[in-house]
Order: sequence, then structure tokens, then C-alpha cells
Amino acid sequence: MQSENTAGRQGPLQDLRVIELGQLVAGPFCGQMFADMGADVIKVEPPNQGDPLREWGREGFPLWWSVCARGKRCITLDLRQDEGQRLLKQLVGEADFLIENFRPGTLEKWGLGYDVLKQVNPRLIMIRVSGYGQTGPYASRPGYASVGEAMGGVRYLMGEADRKPSRAGISLGDSLAGLFSAFGALAALHHRDRTGEGQMVDTSIYESVLGFMEGLVPEYQFEGYTRERSGSVLPSIAPSNIYDGSDGMVIIAANQPTVFARLCKAIGQPDLKDDPRFSTHAGRGANMAALDGIIQAWTSQRTIDEIEATMVAASVPVGRVFRAADMLEDPHYQARQSLIEVASERWPGIMQQGVVPKLSATPGGVRWAGPDRLGQHTAEVLSEILELTPEQIEKLEKSGIV
Repeated sequence: MQSENTAGRQGPLQDLRVIELGQLVAGPFCGQMFADMGADVIKVEPPNQGDPLREWGREGFPLWWSVCARGKRCITLDLRQDEGQRLLKQLVGEADFLIENFRPGTLEKWGLGYDVLKQVNPRLIMIRVSGYGQTGPYASRPGYASVGEAMGGVRYLMGEADRKPSRAGISLGDSLAGLFSAFGALAALHHRDRTGEGQMVDTSIYESVLGFMEGLVPEYQFEGYTRERSGSVLPSIAPSNIYDGSDGMVIIAANQPTVFARLCKAIGQPDLKDDPRFSTHAGRGANMAALDGIIQAWTSQRTIDEIEATMVAASVPVGRVFRAADMLEDPHYQARQSLIEVASERWPGIMQQGVVPKLSATPGGVRWAGPDRLGQHTAEVLSEILELTPEQIEKLEKSGIV
């Protein structure tokens, strides 16, 4: 029997149920993607405490939670107590997936490891996200995204060459781990559809970062070449940089020969494409600073609107450097509903990123922003799925189990 809230879901995963035990970002981001595509995601939080993400943000504005917990039903359950563990096992018996991102060994300590849960539900797909994975000499170490980004290689490459490595300003490693976890879970679901067999999905943050590192390792292995920090450009790729207009910044990317020729014509220097310094891909890379200087001299005399219009007319890739205010006003964002208004009691009118990707036949959707009240759906979930009575639920509340 579906509750009214459950029936309001839309997307291709409506028939799937996910139990989310994760905290902060990596596991919950995976759960967010499931919820966006219509799955019934039941987030389990410790009573009287909740996910620390509920408090993250500037003082008085914990808005990140509203995004990462959107579309989920939130319940409380004390997994350190026997009764809490028993109830979780019952929920697992009615679920397709379980997501967790505790330090490896934590669920085993509570008697909730994969070997136990697969006995409860052999079809269960258990998604485990951690800093270093479930195996290997580092498995038991605590691992945040910043450490995984460093070990995976991306942190060394971020920033200017003459300074310490920078960071992206977002939890990149966590989000990549959540993304790979969701992909792995759906691959495991395909296997289950053919065989009936569940399995464990083991995702590490550092390997998720490593998976995006292109040819970094082979370049060192066969060339002895180590990539270094290069600021706003990629070595040997030119022109492709951020340029200042008279009223803001813009990115122009014209490193391919035909595109470069169009750029030269657009800035009134068609012969530049035949300049020996810039006539080849290698030459443009070797003379990047000189080429960027020429383009900068042109952009600095024009507004961003003028630069964009000129480049678009010439079929040269161009893009403004957006901030939140730009996103809210941009017509392309509006046409594609890249930002959508999400129902929220605490933050009326809140705009959040839309569901990605957009599916033509079974598009996803967002029912509500992250639930504000801890345990907001506890009674609903326990009565609907486990068929507990109000009296039984009240007893669990009084004993601190929920």
C-alpha cells in the first residue's frame, strides 16, 4: 500500500525502494539521484541528532540539506540498539538498495554487514561508499573528500603553479563517489534482473576521483611526464582561457584549426591564423601567452554582451563565467528548467538545480526540499511498510529507538 507522498513520485525508478544510512555528502548524493528519478528513498538518521548536514551552511541558512535530502522520506532509528537493528533488517527485507558511507567495519560492528543483510534479503544491492574502499591496507582509515581528491590526483593539479594546490570550492570527491555509486547500483540492478542475485557495490572516493584523471598515469608511465598545475589553462591547448571584458569575464575556446580561423576573423585579424607562431596546434600551445594577450586586448575593449554576440555569430565557443545571480536570470536556464522551484515549508520559493539528465519518456522530478523536521516520516514509514500500530510506534519513541 502506497502512501499519498509515495504515490506522488515521478520517474523511471518509481518501483524501487532505497534505504539510505549515509551522512553528509557522498552517500546522500547517491540517494538524491535515486530520489530525483522517482525511487522511494528512506533516509535513516540517529534520533535526537540527525545528519550533520542539517546544520551546514552560513549561520541560520543550512540550505545544502534542502538540496541533498530532497524528495526523501526521513525517519529516525538508533542502529546501536538491538531493536533498532531489528527494525532496519525488516526495512531491508522490503528494499532494493541500501546506501551507507560509514567507515568500513561500522555496520559489521552493529551486526548489519553485507553478509548479514543478504541473508535477510538475497536480492539486496548494498552500496558502500568510503574514503579508501572496503579492502586494502587503508580501508579502516577515516576518509573525507579532501583526502580522496588528494590521493586520486586532482588536488595536485588545481590552482596556480607557484602556490599550494587549491580546491574546487565544492565537495567534488564526494559527489563523484555518489555518481559512480549510482551507476554501479544500476549496473547491479541489471544483473539482478537477469539472475535474481543482489550484490555489494564498493565505491571509494579516491578511485572515483582517479576515474576522472584522463591519461595522467599512462603519461607518466610511458613518457615520464607529470602533469602540473596550470591555473586557468590546459598546457598546450590554446586559445582556451578566461578573458576580461569591460564588465566581466568570459571563456573563449578556439583551439581547433577551423574554429581558430573563425576567431581570428571575428576579432578583425584574419591573417593571424597564418602567423607562424599560431598556424599549428603545437605553435599555438607554445605561444599561448602571446596569443592570449592578443585576444585579451580585443575583449578588454568590449562588454560581455558584445563579446558573446560576436563569438556566437562566428560560431566560436564562448561562455560567461556564471554565478548564482546569473543562473537565476539566464533565459537558457529558464527554458530548460535547469533551476526549478521546489516545495519547502522553511524556504518558500527555493530554487534548486533540476533533475539531470532529462529523460524524454520518464522524466524525474523533485517532490519536496529536504524535510525540516527530524523523523518527519518515521510514523508513516513504520506503519506503511512494517505495519506497526500507533501504540507500537509510540513505545519505540519513548524507548529512544526512533
